[in-house]
Amino acid sequence: MVRYQLLIEYVGTNFRGWQIQKKGSTIQGLIQRKLSKLLKEKITLNGSGRTDTGVHAIEQSAHFDCKNEIIDLTKFLKSINYFLNDKGIAITKIKKKSNQFHSRFSAKQRIYKYIIFNQISAPVIEKQRGWHVRKPLDLELIKQGAKRLLGTNDYSTFRSSSCHAKSPIRTIKSIKIKSIKNKIEIEFKSQSFLQQQVRSMVGCLKYLGEKKWDIKTFDKIFKSKKRVLCAPPAPPQGLYLLRVVY
Repeated sequence: MVRYQLLIEYVGTNFRGWQIQKKGSTIQGLIQRKLSKLLKEKITLNGSGRTDTGVHAIEQSAHFDCKNEIIDLTKFLKSINYFLNDKGIAITKIKKKSNQFHSRFSAKQRIYKYIIFNQISAPVIEKQRGWHVRKPLDLELIKQGAKRLLGTNDYSTFRSSSCHAKSPIRTIKSIKIKSIKNKIEIEFKSQSFLQQQVRSMVGCLKYLGEKKWDIKTFDKIFKSKKRVLCAPPAPPQGLYLLRVVY
């Protein structure tokens, strides 16, 4: 068997997330079907991790095995994109890998970005590409809160009730925040995240930024490890899987 890695860009708006579901169209399901059709064999596509309904990716990583080597990778890339581009999916790269490579288990870091449009009018061109928040946000307070989320911690407060991870302990390596005009971008880096962790953290940082909470309340809720005290998670359309580092 020959192993290949795919780098994938997609708009998640019209999908039920990455992972194959019993009902609804998924990114993994669609790519897997098109690969099987092109290669004339049953293909199983393994992603670096799941993204929820409505979440986008700048560079998702996945791998698959096939019986024979693909001779012309450029031609193959053009062929697969012919079937996918009008669905909001693009395979940006295909690389031959060793059989030791695994898109999920070989990953050293995952980087996610969350976009907030902090303005009165809703964005039109970038509709469904970020969270529209009308109330002015205090960026300095958001930065103070983000600093408290760094390091190795128990992130139970930010964990979805349907999360199956064995442990709520994770290590957040970095959180970068930048603001360009009315667009706030928050970038999170960790080896892995709990289900809905990033969106839940952004929801809490938003409460802090609009002064619904002060920094003491933010600390108290983080340390409580109680999901019920968490702010509502930020909506999925603002979240992007930026890239996976190996």
